[in-house]
Amino acid sequence: MQVLILGLAAMAGLAMAVQGSLNAALSKVIGLFPATLVVHIIGTVLTAAAVIFHVGGGSLAKFAAAPWYTYLGGILNVLIIAGGAATIPRLGVATATTAIIVGQVLTALCIDHLGCFGLDKIPFTWIKLLGLALLAAGAWVLLYVEK
Repeated sequence: MQVLILGLAAMAGLAMAVQGSLNAALSKVIGLFPATLVVHIIGTVLTAAAVIFHVGGGSLAKFAAAPWYTYLGGILNVLIIAGGAATIPRLGVATATTAIIVGQVLTALCIDHLGCFGLDKIPFTWIKLLGLALLAAGAWVLLYVEK
């Protein structure tokens, strides 16, 4: 089961790299924030269809029961989309994606360690720090070695 979950995570990573590339290409044509808006409109329509057809379960009726901070993801999504679209043309897909992953892992280590947002605490270890350092070194290699 864990292998399937890891595969799903890898597919999400694949989709993020392709999405970032497509968003960057769209932003070159119509501009950064217009592209971000269009991407969100398309995502909203698709997500609305999934809710209407009860894909994935859940209930909008429970909207008010969620803590206020859980809705900040929408704001962060704008930063993610715009940030990727702005950095990929300048750094390249591989380097920008690696830098994004370094930021994700650093933040994830902190969230895990502190048990933020009601999630289980997963202790920080030095081997995880080593993994993060290797990721950061990989980003540096991608950016500077072949120039």
